[in-house]
Amino acid sequence: MPDYAIFYEWAMFAVRWLHVVTAIAWIGSSFYFIALDLGLRKTPSLPPLAHGEEWQVHGGGFYHIQKYLVAPEFLPEHLTWFKWESYATWLSGAMLLVLLYYVGADIFLVDRNVLDVPSWVAILLSAGSIVLGWLLYDALCKSPIGQSTTGLMLVLFAILVAMSWGYTQLFTGRAAMLHMGAFTATIMTANVAMIIIPNQKIVVADLKAGRTPDAKYGKIAKQRSLHNNYLTLPVIFFMLSSHYPLAFATQWNWVIASLIFLVGVVIRHYFNTRHARKGNPHWTWAVAVVIMLVIAWLSTSPKLPAGDGEPLATATAEKFMATAHFAAASQAVQARCGMCHTAEPVWEGIYQAPKNVILDNDVAIANHAHEIAIQAGWSHAMPPGNVTEMTDAERALLVEWYREGSGS
Repeated sequence: MPDYAIFYEWAMFAVRWLHVVTAIAWIGSSFYFIALDLGLRKTPSLPPLAHGEEWQVHGGGFYHIQKYLVAPEFLPEHLTWFKWESYATWLSGAMLLVLLYYVGADIFLVDRNVLDVPSWVAILLSAGSIVLGWLLYDALCKSPIGQSTTGLMLVLFAILVAMSWGYTQLFTGRAAMLHMGAFTATIMTANVAMIIIPNQKIVVADLKAGRTPDAKYGKIAKQRSLHNNYLTLPVIFFMLSSHYPLAFATQWNWVIASLIFLVGVVIRHYFNTRHARKGNPHWTWAVAVVIMLVIAWLSTSPKLPAGDGEPLATATAEKFMATAHFAAASQAVQARCGMCHTAEPVWEGIYQAPKNVILDNDVAIANHAHEIAIQAGWSHAMPPGNVTEMTDAERALLVEWYREGSGS
């Protein structure tokens, strides 16, 4: 009978795959429609109520596209709604959050050196902050501040900076960066589900009833769509950040997260300006490069966790440390993995611990029992190329140790 850990890994892989596929669909359609909207032209041949049109060529054919700000005089028989791409992306992302950061909260979410709380408290803080983010954002958009595009963006940026700092005071560095992505992505999907689609449905209902739709619904939806446009690139960065300790495992990770929003804004400004045929603002790339250089410099600061002393063992880790095979497993890991997975690697060409995973002490090894069993027990992913010549007997030992500690 295959071990639970194997099912768990494949479940995460399947959900992650789904998340990537749906995200590609959502981001692709979003970028396409933003470019289409900005490229629309007014021509004398436009039908009544049409705002603009665009001719495009793709796949061996030509497309003639027209946009109506409110609605055409008649409702088309076939109307495609672009919403499920967004919903599926958020739902699959939420599943990943649960599978990795909630199921494994005592390892991936809670850092006892940062905030020593039970896993259930950390999970409540996580879910609550994400919901609160949408409520606060939506209230701001509907307030007088929301009437000023520039003013609203500045306030929102201040909130994002505050959240970047706040998450680092609650969770592990990796989880803090990931939560900035979840926080922002939730705002984006809620914009679609709570504002854009409902407003479009009101317009369609008015049209069916023979009423003239109010143009305000389209204006509101366009504002939220604009926000989604500028938030997309930072969200992608945050979702990838968990693979790069230089982004999440430094004391200035919250500043790095804040600066990423600026990088995303200037890059989108370049493409939006190009698509609107308003020139080529090449200066945006210079600004993006400068900010990225600042980020690279900030990443050289001391790695997290800051402070002195050994890392604290999680409740799960304590079970693994109490097993009969722990001493032998710890010795095998330190002998075969310790030269790279340490604060100061001694393996030539390795300058920092891969993925910021430290395995040079008993507590750290117990904290990473699941990853060790998967990477070096069931699979031969680690050590890479088996450069340290880990034996089959040692791999079997790691699996047996994991089974003891997990009770499987």
